[in-house]
Amino acid sequence: MIRKLLIFSILLIAFSCGTTPVENKAVVTRFGSVTGLKPGKLEYYKQLHAAAWPAVLKKIKECNIQNYSIYLKEIEGKPFLFSYFEYTGKDFDADMKKMAADSTTQRWWKETDPCQQPLPDAAAKGATWSSMEAIFHTN
Repeated sequence: MIRKLLIFSILLIAFSCGTTPVENKAVVTRFGSVTGLKPGKLEYYKQLHAAAWPAVLKKIKECNIQNYSIYLKEIEGKPFLFSYFEYTGKDFDADMKKMAADSTTQRWWKETDPCQQPLPDAAAKGATWSSMEAIFHTN
């Protein structure tokens, strides 16, 4: 009985994090990341995302990203952003290069990036968002 419970627990953990197949046999890879938000930029950042540019949203979908969400949390008086998305493509690096090459997306980032305050690990790499480790997922 204990052995069966242990095997079940291991299988549950293995299939709960990272990637999982969906109905159409595509593989979904989940991404979570975090960044800070600069003082005084909260309202502008919210306004931008309340009226996200249609061409940017279209490019996100073309690059095989779905269920993209950004959340806000204040911690010790400082605002932080948490993002989550699911990737369903076959070549993440190529899709991210395609997105980065898009002129409208570049203009969008020129509006959003100055609002964000990278955490030290991201700043050390010249990045804005810090990747987060997937711990648990359930369908």
